[in-house]
Amino acid sequence: MAKYEPNDLLKSLHGKVCQHSDTYFAERYGTKYTGKICHPRTSPPSEAEKATRNKFTDVTAAMALLTEEDKNAYAAAYKKNSKGYKTLRGYIFAMEYKKLQNS
Repeated sequence: MAKYEPNDLLKSLHGKVCQHSDTYFAERYGTKYTGKICHPRTSPPSEAEKATRNKFTDVTAAMALLTEEDKNAYAAAYKKNSKGYKTLRGYIFAMEYKKLQNS
């Protein structure tokens, strides 16, 4: 069976598709993707969204307060995890978020 490998016509591109939208290309952790924001939201965030944002802020603050011992313990657990987190930071964030949910 033949193997098909598409050539990259464009390595990157940015700019507007229309007056109120934005298109972007990015590569993160070896995955290339594109996205388009069309008709961006103009309404204020709901109470549930504010609550979620506050939780994320709390988790980020908790991560900043971690000691080196805590970070090393997370690093050891990260090497053994089976969920497949792509980064150590993502793993730590998930574990700290679980702590916040349980308390």
